Amino acid sequence: MILPARALAAGKDMSCFSIIACNVTVETRFTGVSSAAERNSEPIFRILETVFSDRKTVLEIGSGTGQHATLMASRLPQLIWQPTDCAEYLVDLAAWVRRNGPGNIRAPLELDVRDDPWPVSSVDAVFSANTLHIMSWECVEFFFSGAGKVLEDDGVLCIYGPFSYSGRFTSDSNARFDEFLRQRDPHSGIRDFQAVSALAEEQGLSLLADHAMPANNQMLVWRRRGSRIQP
Repeated sequence: MILPARALAAGKDMSCFSIIACNVTVETRFTGVSSAAERNSEPIFRILETVFSDRKTVLEIGSGTGQHATLMASRLPQLIWQPTDCAEYLVDLAAWVRRNGPGNIRAPLELDVRDDPWPVSSVDAVFSANTLHIMSWECVEFFFSGAGKVLEDDGVLCIYGPFSYSGRFTSDSNARFDEFLRQRDPHSGIRDFQAVSALAEEQGLSLLADHAMPANNQMLVWRRRGSRIQP
């Protein structure tokens, strides 16, 4: 697990959502490119090309460097891909998208999960990578509430990152990473699968798949069966 060095260098508060995710490494501050995002993009793509095969519009929460957004949009040309991030990271993200984005990627929008409403009202897919463990639990709740409001009937939610199961970590390295996060900010930490799945169920989402991914990560996939939660 790669630590959120960009956030640490800036002395940032990790209690709520901003792209202080694990794919933002020391090199990102100097190059604007995350080697972690380059490594995990292919495994993520292999899942999303199937899950999003019948989707039209994807809202990405916490697009960070924009590498996932531009790569997925270029390889899934049937989709409209909407990247987002907090205001302080939007300029760099927008510059990356302008330089590298294909025609089916939209200009990034400012989005904090605490916003109500979110700047996008309706999509049939939401994706986020390496974000839940650097939010407070309150903001994780906001994340699922917001996703529930914007996902259409039959909408899909995909979340990539590390998770524990019934309080047990999937690896010693994830346990150490969780300890690091909580020492840095007691409000952050690796989230428990059962707890986040309960939040998804509250939004009318049913678990479709839990994929084991490289580097002790997971890809969780939920799908709505029935009418969406009304704003």
